Amino acid sequence: MAITASMVKELREMTGAGMMECKKALTEADGDMDKAVDVLRTRGLAAVAKKAGRATNEGTVMALVSDDAKVGALVELNCETDFVGMNEKFKAYAEKIARAALAAKPADLDGLKAAEFEGETVDAIVTDCIHVMGENTQLARFAVVEAGAVASYIHGGGKIGVLVTFDVDGIDPASEDFVHYGRDVAMQVAAVNPIAATREDVPADVVEHEMGIYKAQAAESGKPENIQEKIATGRLEKFFKEQCLAEQEFVKNPDQTVNDYTAEVAKKLGGSIKIVGFKRFQLGEAI
Repeated sequence: MAITASMVKELREMTGAGMMECKKALTEADGDMDKAVDVLRTRGLAAVAKKAGRATNEGTVMALVSDDAKVGALVELNCETDFVGMNEKFKAYAEKIARAALAAKPADLDGLKAAEFEGETVDAIVTDCIHVMGENTQLARFAVVEAGAVASYIHGGGKIGVLVTFDVDGIDPASEDFVHYGRDVAMQVAAVNPIAATREDVPADVVEHEMGIYKAQAAESGKPENIQEKIATGRLEKFFKEQCLAEQEFVKNPDQTVNDYTAEVAKKLGGSIKIVGFKRFQLGEAI
């Protein structure tokens, strides 16, 4: 009997076992779902089957950057309790998965689960984590970014993870000074949670929505239309400065913006730096 992807998915959802294990079990059971569950149980995956239905609202976010600081990976691995989520063994599993993502640069979550690290698939790593830690564990999401420079930051022991990408010229992104700067900017993203790196990156529909609100507010003032337009434009300008990373007040020195800090570091290092974008994962927000 031909084993379809939907059959593998169904068995996986029933048991929580890895994709490859489910496919092998279905092949051995000639497509019989109940027999395939028994096959998984006989292979020591009964514990996985029992835990698969439990809620996974805790866990950790892991961020890694390549040695040349040009590629970064961000992974969220969920478990049942904060106790396990903060455990160093659990974090080591998350790091393995992040290293697999960094090396394979998969296109999607299924691609990452099939990717290998040190001779085992990510799916197998997750299954082993379930056995060792004794809790249902789910790989929630990941991101891989490539740029002229990438910086990372982890907040709260894995509660928030950030990757920031930069365009650089004449600067070594792996240098100590740039790594320090990049971490500062990533920390800013973790702390303030901007909606975009620059105002040009704010979606047009968001700008339109905000401007509509500001115009309505200005209209209530009863002032002439030209004054209303200036009021609305001023409020939109304030919105950009509060919500766009490059224009925000730098949390470590509110007397300058992140753009000011960037220009200062670029001048010191004798090159140019431009903030391109960022990825920010907060534990549990995807659940």
